[in-house]
Amino acid sequence: MAILKRFVITRILARILIFSFLITGATTNSSADIFSIPNPANSVEGVIRPSRGMTMNEVLGEFGAPLEKKKPVGKPPITRWIYNDFTVNFEGKWVIHSSAIRK
Repeated sequence: MAILKRFVITRILARILIFSFLITGATTNSSADIFSIPNPANSVEGVIRPSRGMTMNEVLGEFGAPLEKKKPVGKPPITRWIYNDFTVNFEGKWVIHSSAIRK
């Protein structure tokens, strides 16, 4: 009989312990660092440049012809256009990155 009482008490304590962990976990506030990433179209340097996802035709229409066009390299082809204040990298016909040129 003592073994049965111990078993029942152990199960009850185990359930209480599990329940308390569940409640504690549900009410604990989680936190994360928040990073602010500036919009690539308006850079920190104050240079307005193409944003990710624009096409080559959209870049030409908005910013005009580049000073220099580098040949595509690799697969998928990565092309770089150089403007006076920034460079633009394309994968195929899409902008993947643009960066201001420090002067």
